[in-house]
Amino acid sequence: MSVSRIEDKVRIIEAAEGNGCRFEILEYQELTGSEDVGLAETLFYAKQAGIRLKMVRITISQSEVVTESGALYFMKGNIEMDSPTGGVTGLAKKLIASRLTKEDTFKPHYRGTGEIYLEPTFSHFVLVDLNDEEMVVDKGMFFACESTVEVGVKVQKSISSALMGGEGFFQSRLSGTGIALLASPVPSDEIVRYELTGDKLSVDGNFAILRKGDIEFKVEKSSKSLLGSMTSGEGMLQTFSGHGEVWVAPTQAAYDRIAHGGLYSVTGSDSSGTAT
Repeated sequence: MSVSRIEDKVRIIEAAEGNGCRFEILEYQELTGSEDVGLAETLFYAKQAGIRLKMVRITISQSEVVTESGALYFMKGNIEMDSPTGGVTGLAKKLIASRLTKEDTFKPHYRGTGEIYLEPTFSHFVLVDLNDEEMVVDKGMFFACESTVEVGVKVQKSISSALMGGEGFFQSRLSGTGIALLASPVPSDEIVRYELTGDKLSVDGNFAILRKGDIEFKVEKSSKSLLGSMTSGEGMLQTFSGHGEVWVAPTQAAYDRIAHGGLYSVTGSDSSGTAT
């Protein structure tokens, strides 16, 4: 009697090894099980367009990981799950962080030995390796991490960054050492990873999705003068400076415009630099 394995149905598109754990992003090459003709047609065109169903597998060996609430699909092995609150003080911090960053209040902890599978999705994921450092990500990106990574809140240092930076006064902050799994607005191979070594990166838009290391974030005028910024058509820019990495998703804005205005929305630009 043959045994069906998940490895026979998917391919690993990205993986990372942590301390006693392994994160893998799995991708189904084809979905053929629908009995509904309309759904089958949708799946056919999705395949032609390169849209693939994904699932994350986390293998742990006497170790512990944390996931976003509701992410578990199934698990196999000798694994215990709980959602520690950290007492009254810890609970208060979790409630505040949840309110500010749009992350769930209680994040399940899984410890032991076995395999954890997270819920299938057509969304994209990226894996990030932290080495005793801090990472700031867009709200809602956190999905899972090793227990050695702390998930908290980053407060913007300046009012201009909070009001004009696109993320408000607070963002999700991950710190420590270990692997973190993040939801991404675009495929991993469309993300541009810039390493800053004392220089500056300026972005016209809200598509810088991640920064890690000693990176300072500000919102600045595109020109030294307010009049120059107004006449250049660029206005205010997100700026990142220091030592570390900034991840940019240049295609994110194009996808958003296409979703709302069709392909013609990205075929040209007017004098203000906005796609028409």
